[in-house]
Amino acid sequence: MTKILAFSGSARKDSYNQKLVKIAAVGAEKAGAEVTLINLADFPMPIFNQDLESASGLPAEARAFKNLLIEHDGFLIASPEYNSAFSPLLKNAIDWATRREGDEAPLLAYKGKVAAIMSASPGVLGGLRGLVFLRLMLSNIGVTVLANQQAVPGAAQAFDAEGALLDPQMQGNIVNIGVELSETLRKLRTP
Repeated sequence: MTKILAFSGSARKDSYNQKLVKIAAVGAEKAGAEVTLINLADFPMPIFNQDLESASGLPAEARAFKNLLIEHDGFLIASPEYNSAFSPLLKNAIDWATRREGDEAPLLAYKGKVAAIMSASPGVLGGLRGLVFLRLMLSNIGVTVLANQQAVPGAAQAFDAEGALLDPQMQGNIVNIGVELSETLRKLRTP
């Protein structure tokens, strides 16, 4: 069974992007994947600083996040857009998990992994601009990012009280992102 780690680049209470990635996770589970849904708020990490790393090594929270990445075959990632880029929280977490420990292979948490990305934002573009940079960075560290992505505009009015999208077509699109990631991983791992 393929294993998928699902998380967002937002630690905000009632985060639109955490709701979004949860919807995609349902799709991945329906397609047969085992999904671990986490919140980066549960992994508080200091801003990456090589002096801190040299003095103290990888912080425990960064190591725990990195180990989750290593243990999973693929990632569902939803990120808010901050001034046309993805969130600093997400960037910092990804950066810490790129750091080598001992004689491990470079970029162990990322190389050979597959990701699907999405965003939700109150703006009219739904966070689309941030996905450009997220895709680029993930690709540069060895992650294959699926072509299909989705941005949900008007996020403040897009979800119902239970966290589902009010637009059935958009809800289906997000569920299908999870399905597509699960099916892609299964095909890649089938001999």
